[in-house]
Amino acid sequence: MDTAAFNAFCATLPHSTHVVQWGEADVWKVGGKVFAIAGWSDSAGLSVSFKVTPIGFEILSDAEGCRPAPYLASRGMTWIQATHIAYADLMDHVRASYDIIASALPRKTRKELGLEA
Repeated sequence: MDTAAFNAFCATLPHSTHVVQWGEADVWKVGGKVFAIAGWSDSAGLSVSFKVTPIGFEILSDAEGCRPAPYLASRGMTWIQATHIAYADLMDHVRASYDIIASALPRKTRKELGLEA
């Protein structure tokens, strides 16, 4: 997977916005809240960080190609950084992260974005 494919997928999620920050990372947000971060390094290639449930964090923390996301997980947040997992699995995790973040937005924000019926 490459940055272009990651960005193209995230752009399909309703009301998602893209910014480049934190040392040239591609950061995707919904309602102003981060749901996915992608960065590139020569040693690891593309790495993507995403929010997971507490159970997902326990499972993925030890999964091959995944680890607790630096900086985020160390602050008690349930974020995973993935470097070498299948594209379809990664996109499933990013979509789930989007859903977790979107559902935690204030009701007024969800309604304004059309994320709540």
